[in-house]
Amino acid sequence: MNRKEIQMTRMWEYFIDATAQIIETEGIENVTIRKIGKLAGYTSSTIYNYFEELSHLIFFASMRFINPYIKELSYYMTTGKNSIEKYLLSWECFCKHSFKEPQIYHAIFNADLGAKPEELLKHYFEVYQNDLTGLAEEVKPLIFEHNISKRSKAVLQKAVEEGYLDQDESEDINNMTILIWRGMLTTVLNNRRDYKQDETVEETMKYVRKITMSALKKPIE
Repeated sequence: MNRKEIQMTRMWEYFIDATAQIIETEGIENVTIRKIGKLAGYTSSTIYNYFEELSHLIFFASMRFINPYIKELSYYMTTGKNSIEKYLLSWECFCKHSFKEPQIYHAIFNADLGAKPEELLKHYFEVYQNDLTGLAEEVKPLIFEHNISKRSKAVLQKAVEEGYLDQDESEDINNMTILIWRGMLTTVLNNRRDYKQDETVEETMKYVRKITMSALKKPIE
């Protein structure tokens, strides 16, 4: 990395650190370019030399808060004895963390970023490589894939290969699981029901397990 790249990375980190600090102290809904610039000690126009829009800064800063999920996903996945268990455990872990911090996970996986999320994600891990330290190899493809549908398909495809599911059934399970999760996340964000975190996870996983287990072609070994 040459001097210019080092300087750009340093500036990039200044602004992400400032954004993360605002999220932590004031909440994600109160993040503005003006506040970020003031906290980092630079003008708003300087920020736009490094980031196209505010949503990108919020995306990158939000990634700083999902390290507990990234680390715990490795444990969840390694405890699964087969592809079906791994699929259910990966979603249980995701639900556990996303319903705990719904605004963070909405910013990363649902919000309009106005750019290719995969490129943003790749750039993030180029700077914060330590976030990947100690991850199981089967988890890394899930972490690098921003699209929830593709993340989920990657695990379900193994279930198809192992003879647990038909290809068409796996597509339906994938789509329904995502719809269930997004519906519950919206419910939590809008305070539509008085759920505790463990209740939201339990309720969501009840339906995810139901649609998955009812589609099995053979018993789980």
